[in-house]
Amino acid sequence: MRVGFTVNGVRRTADGVWEGESLLYVLRERMGLPGSKNACEQGECGSCTVRLDGVPVCACLIAAGQAQDREVRTVEGLAEGGEPASVQRAFLDAGAVQCGFCTPGLLVAADELLERDTAPSDADIREALSGNLCRCTGYEKIMDAVRLAAARRREAV
Repeated sequence: MRVGFTVNGVRRTADGVWEGESLLYVLRERMGLPGSKNACEQGECGSCTVRLDGVPVCACLIAAGQAQDREVRTVEGLAEGGEPASVQRAFLDAGAVQCGFCTPGLLVAADELLERDTAPSDADIREALSGNLCRCTGYEKIMDAVRLAAARRREAV
């Protein structure tokens, strides 16, 4: 079947998609967007997190056909004019990136949080990132990065 949806502001289609094919597979293998990582394929780790109509979801759990005529935003879509987004810069500046496998999902989830709340509490940050697992950082640097991104967004307003 043919599947068509908007990815990072651009209308895209994929042909030959089988019924059970995941959104993650279509994004990575058919559309050439490898940012969302394929790890658990069970929705447990969050490394494949994308936004579907603005809501963070695990792309491995979404059938590609469910995205038909909808909006998908991936980690590649966070960049601003070819430059890293503020949340991406904050992750680098705070040392929140180690192996990098969980980073795309964390970035998408953190960006969604900061879009709706520019002054999140630590509990808000933990809740927003609760579906994303990291095995390297111990999460403190990730928390620091989200706090830094929030502060920078408030200063920019």
